[in-house]
Amino acid sequence: MKVLANDGISQSGIDALKDAGFEVITVQVAQEQLQNYINEHKIEVLLVRSATKVRKDIIDNCPSLKIIGRGGVGMDNIDVDYALENGINIINTPAASSESVAELVFAHLFGGVRFLHDSNRNMPLDGDTKFKELKKNYGAGRELRGKTLGIIGFGRIGRQVAKIALGCGMNVIASDHKVGEADITLDFYDGQKITLKIKTEPVDQLIKHSDFISLHVPSQSGYIIGKEEISKMKVGVGIVNAARGGILDENALLDGIEDGKISFAALDVFENEPTPSIKILMCDKISLTPHIGAATDEAQDRIGTELANQIISILRK
Repeated sequence: MKVLANDGISQSGIDALKDAGFEVITVQVAQEQLQNYINEHKIEVLLVRSATKVRKDIIDNCPSLKIIGRGGVGMDNIDVDYALENGINIINTPAASSESVAELVFAHLFGGVRFLHDSNRNMPLDGDTKFKELKKNYGAGRELRGKTLGIIGFGRIGRQVAKIALGCGMNVIASDHKVGEADITLDFYDGQKITLKIKTEPVDQLIKHSDFISLHVPSQSGYIIGKEEISKMKVGVGIVNAARGGILDENALLDGIEDGKISFAALDVFENEPTPSIKILMCDKISLTPHIGAATDEAQDRIGTELANQIISILRK
């Protein structure tokens, strides 16, 4: 049985599949050549991440496919319902990258309140000639401790973000149209733990009370945060989007930054990905990363192993 990991897979995933008797192919096939490659090599399992799209044309014209797997959470690059209707199994790894994304959110939050993203741009340029000026510019930082973090979307990733926030001494409020409340368990050394219950509230309430807001919802048909929502936020709010492009109105975000309503923003995903707006890229109050939320060695190992286990379970029945 042949597995094509078109967007790559960790060595742990490769090893698990090979040990189970699968042939794993890791060449990256261009989107326009993918259909022919699958048919020519009789690929039974196609694994993708966010780069490769699996639409109706591939599903209709690749009869050898038995499984389509997504290494990660979001499935918007796969025609899931259509594949299922045509007898193809769909798998993904919704839990494998939660910790990695949550840690990136806090990397951006810590950097944002201490201006690290901008300081790291300007210190190499002017640190030797304008040190005192830069010190003054970046000397009005804030602490996260004691502040309120609003988490929009309280699934696996949102709950991991909550864990870190609570560990930092932050107040946590959350909003989720499916979740009413959730238990958040903090694990400590030597088996010690504490569980806290977080109740959710509507977005229009959360945005009024939050000093910082982190987005963790799937792809939507419209904006979760736009001009109207920003107008109701606290002055000086910080916003992080490490979920999906298109859920945050980037033009409204820039307007909010310009008029002082938003102190800083952090984006790991973009409306026009993979060609983000130049205005977004050039804004010195936005911390930027190129969609790397799940891109840690540990997460990739978990993703590869989870995909391998699911494939083996399905095809070895």
